[in-house]
Amino acid sequence: MDTQKEALQRIITTLANKNDEIQNFIDTLSHVLKGVQVNSTKVLSDLDEEFDSLYSVLEEMKESMTNGIKQEQAHKTQELQNQLSQCTNALESSEELLEFASRSMDIKEPEEFTKAARQIKDRVTMAAAFRLSLKPKLSDNMTHLMVDFSQERQMLQSLKFLPVPKAPEIDPADCLVADNCVTVAWRMPEEDNKIDHYVLEYRKTNYDGLPRVKDERCWETVDNIKGTEYMLSGLKFDSKFMNFRVRACNKAVAGEYSDPITLETKALTFGLDNTSSHLNLKVEDSYVEWDPMGGKSQESKVKGKENKGRITFVLILPSRSATPSPKRTSVTSRPSVGRGSRDRFTGESYTVLGDTAIESGQHYWEVKAQKDCKSYSVGVSYRTIGKFDQLGKTNTSWCLHVNNWLQATFAAKHNNKAKALEVAVPDRLGVYCDFDGGHLSFYNADTKQLLYSFKTKFTQPVVPGFMVWCGGITICTGLQVPSAVRTLQKTENGMSGSSSSLTSVAQ
Repeated sequence: MDTQKEALQRIITTLANKNDEIQNFIDTLSHVLKGVQVNSTKVLSDLDEEFDSLYSVLEEMKESMTNGIKQEQAHKTQELQNQLSQCTNALESSEELLEFASRSMDIKEPEEFTKAARQIKDRVTMAAAFRLSLKPKLSDNMTHLMVDFSQERQMLQSLKFLPVPKAPEIDPADCLVADNCVTVAWRMPEEDNKIDHYVLEYRKTNYDGLPRVKDERCWETVDNIKGTEYMLSGLKFDSKFMNFRVRACNKAVAGEYSDPITLETKALTFGLDNTSSHLNLKVEDSYVEWDPMGGKSQESKVKGKENKGRITFVLILPSRSATPSPKRTSVTSRPSVGRGSRDRFTGESYTVLGDTAIESGQHYWEVKAQKDCKSYSVGVSYRTIGKFDQLGKTNTSWCLHVNNWLQATFAAKHNNKAKALEVAVPDRLGVYCDFDGGHLSFYNADTKQLLYSFKTKFTQPVVPGFMVWCGGITICTGLQVPSAVRTLQKTENGMSGSSSSLTSVAQ
């Protein structure tokens, strides 16, 4: 009995599920049927508008051509009537003169005859009949205003519904990846003058080859492209590749997408390693800011627990500046509990490293400092740099140092040696690192002016390094080496003589 009930229950469940599926399918069919009615009504309305527009164009053309014929008729009529009037007047004058001459032939008196003959001669000389052109100024031909719409009639008779555009073709050889811009070019397999615009879609990926159906990133769309080429600019290359596809659209419908292509867009992308940062540095993604209360806040938490219930009196002495100099910061003032990681920078080294090591290749990134930043350094170092070491003061680190405290200085530093730079500090610094070639160059990121180059031999992987005091800096990664920098590096044969003192091989 129980077995039969279970079997019957399964049958009931199966039938209920099937009923739900059929009901859902009925709803889908109803929705599609409604869509057919709505869309067909719209298409008919659009067809009426197209033919009404065509009729309107034909009516305008007919009116324009009719006016042209009428104007030509009026012009020729006026000219011919004027010529006819002149000839009629000349004929009347000539007939009158002829009659006068005939009568003069009957004059018997010599003097009167001579006088009449002289008058006739003078009148004949001045007669308009002898100055008339006896050829019509204009012809009666109006055939140059006739039209032949046989070709247009054939075109109209061949009108049909717009076809679905064919898929464009993208040739990776025609595409260009440079300066964090991607130019995508395509062509149609056959000429189609009905194409209205194109739609380009792209997405970032870390997979080579054909795009995966399920990728971690969604397609982004650029619509209404009129040409067969488009440049995406200002990209951040935080993935190794990008997928591209395009489709053509006419007024009615969009065609199929082209076969997708994959272009390499690899660039160095890194963040700031918060575990390495000094306690007085506040790190947020790609931004680091000096926080004078960073270490003290940790200390206060510890002391707060130890001295709970205890009243403490604190004497605050006046100071010339609310911001202490980094030279005056006491290392011993921080409790051991707040020191964090064993590799965390401490003491006077307000430093944070990047979280990605550079072991080969050519790389580029940029740094922008706050306008009121008192002091900061930008460069690279080995991971073996000590937690008390400052950038540029060891033989394992290289940097440019900007100091706006008391006396402004701008210098290149390495192995505790400094080279003053006689150039203005740019708003943004560009850092170029050629690990294999042993070049570390700094540029004005806006003008691509070379500021300074180190020539060395890297014997270990390097990581980007940053020092900040009284201010903040923002790093920008995912950048290709700019074309201008590549060109300058080709012509740059090591360091100049002025920078030779900082050339080194760090072990």
